[in-house]
Amino acid sequence: MPQQSPLVRFNGETIHWQQTPALHDIRLDLFAGERVVLLGRSGAGKSTLLGALRRKLETARTAPRLALVPQDHGLVPQLSVHLNTYMGRLDDHGAAYNLANLVHPFRRERAAVAPWLATVGLNGLDRRAVETLSGGQRQRTALARALFRGGDVVLADEPVSAVDATQGAALLDALNARFQTVVLALHDTDAALRIATRIVGLRAGRITVDAPVAAVTAEDIAALYQGT
Repeated sequence: MPQQSPLVRFNGETIHWQQTPALHDIRLDLFAGERVVLLGRSGAGKSTLLGALRRKLETARTAPRLALVPQDHGLVPQLSVHLNTYMGRLDDHGAAYNLANLVHPFRRERAAVAPWLATVGLNGLDRRAVETLSGGQRQRTALARALFRGGDVVLADEPVSAVDATQGAALLDALNARFQTVVLALHDTDAALRIATRIVGLRAGRITVDAPVAAVTAEDIAALYQGT
């Protein structure tokens, strides 16, 4: 059988953050069907690597349908939970349709969004302005937007950091079920080992771990969080 081609490839690249080199000699292939979790200390470069993956995926010859869960949520505070979730499919419609739905949301769009709000535990909050929500509810709105969008790949940066472990596990399972390929930056190593097929560990601006989850040891994980 022919070997599968990667969705994206980094071949010894330097990746910049705000014009400053942040990641060095990055060698990484991402294949369809993987569940990759990025681990490392705060500032190790997980968000920078996610951003670079996004740019590569968006400019690929055959760009996959991509959903995003940014760390800052990327929501419009003045708009409702429903409309922020609906924004996951803005590019599926024309400007006139989107504007009409913004002014008076269509019944069919409310019906389409509702199951995903239920999935993330936001039943009954669809008309609430995002600016009135708690941090955990905002995070779940961002997750609902990605789930509603659907697609081939999801990139999510600390997507369950503001919810408890039980909620977080259910939400990560929902992402896994919805998308063929999943790349997450997580701070919870137990959640990472449960959900991942592959761990990519970052330390001091370099990839120091890249292995199937079954091959990653407790010592490998601990080394990612040691002082520099």
